[in-house]
Amino acid sequence: MAVVLDPFCGVGTTLIEAMRCGHNAVGFEINPYAALAARAKCEAAAISPLQLNHYILRFEEYMRKASANGDSVSAPEHFRTRIPFFGRRAEKKVLKALRFIKRLRVPPIHDLFSLAFGSVMVNLSNYSYEPSLSSRPASGKPTQDDAPVTESIVTKLLAMKSDVAWLRGELERLPQQPAGRVIPDNFLNALHHLDPASVDFIVTSPPYLNNYHYIRNTRPQLFWLGFVRKPSELKKLEIENFGKYWQTVRDLEKVPLDFEQPDLERLLAQIRAISVERGSYGGTGWANYAASYFNDTNRFCRVVSQVLKKDGRAVIVVGNSILQGVEIPVDNILSDLAGRHGLTTENIHIVRQKRVGASIVSSSVRQGAKTTAKLYESAVILCKS
Repeated sequence: MAVVLDPFCGVGTTLIEAMRCGHNAVGFEINPYAALAARAKCEAAAISPLQLNHYILRFEEYMRKASANGDSVSAPEHFRTRIPFFGRRAEKKVLKALRFIKRLRVPPIHDLFSLAFGSVMVNLSNYSYEPSLSSRPASGKPTQDDAPVTESIVTKLLAMKSDVAWLRGELERLPQQPAGRVIPDNFLNALHHLDPASVDFIVTSPPYLNNYHYIRNTRPQLFWLGFVRKPSELKKLEIENFGKYWQTVRDLEKVPLDFEQPDLERLLAQIRAISVERGSYGGTGWANYAASYFNDTNRFCRVVSQVLKKDGRAVIVVGNSILQGVEIPVDNILSDLAGRHGLTTENIHIVRQKRVGASIVSSSVRQGAKTTAKLYESAVILCKS
């Protein structure tokens, strides 16, 4: 069986598709909540739907009881929000549900219940995704003192039970059962976990150069599921994330490139000269962000070359970006950096043309001179020769 690697596996969709095709799958994911989702999916085939249904019935019975004995569970001490995250009555039910989940001793079952809770918890709270995490009042919705905690978790678990049955059926058709592995680390540390030249095929989409804050958007799940306990642990995840976040590098001294690339240097200089009077909120902060992103991209290309087998291939889906009105051709820069590490670009295929998105281009911190550039996505196809 071939080994398929997704260096930024997110919630594990690529891993499951690789396994369905009969390949062993490996994914890296630094966000613990996303890694939980990916791991739960890879484990799902080892669970029988009847076994999962047994625990769902136990959960419903537990939640119906007037009181619950056992280990105490409290709201995360250092989780701060502008308004109470859960309503008073909803929080009592949430803590009771978490008490049940904490006592589960079968790891795949524990993971599925944790994931079910994490996937519905924002809907049960006084916050919402619109599309980024914000309070319900900020989105024009009222706060809610109570919420259908048991019903929401059970509904999600029943959908998972159906998915478990489907995946078991898919994998049972294969002559040999593939394995899925999720590594909770930054892919740039891959050689601590994988042998050199051990991967046949890589397919992935790294975080885009758009500053979408993946860690911050999953902050409730990270705290309430116990993956982080204090802000410093959250900060560590932010700093170690691929490409960094604008918020973590904007106030640094000028971030230099770790490599020579005259065209990129010219673009960074152009960005750095825009809105200088705004300090780190102007071009200087965004140039630091872009330089940090491409320094990590260069390291990414080096590690890809190290883990791929000879004649192995990588399909990297990326999007261009517009910072301070300046277009950054991420696909072309990625192709150039890949070539410096022994990877040949076989093709750059535009997979989606997108119109200019207001949230990316027209926000006050990103907009510089007017631009007619369009956002697009492309697949950079690389080969290890």
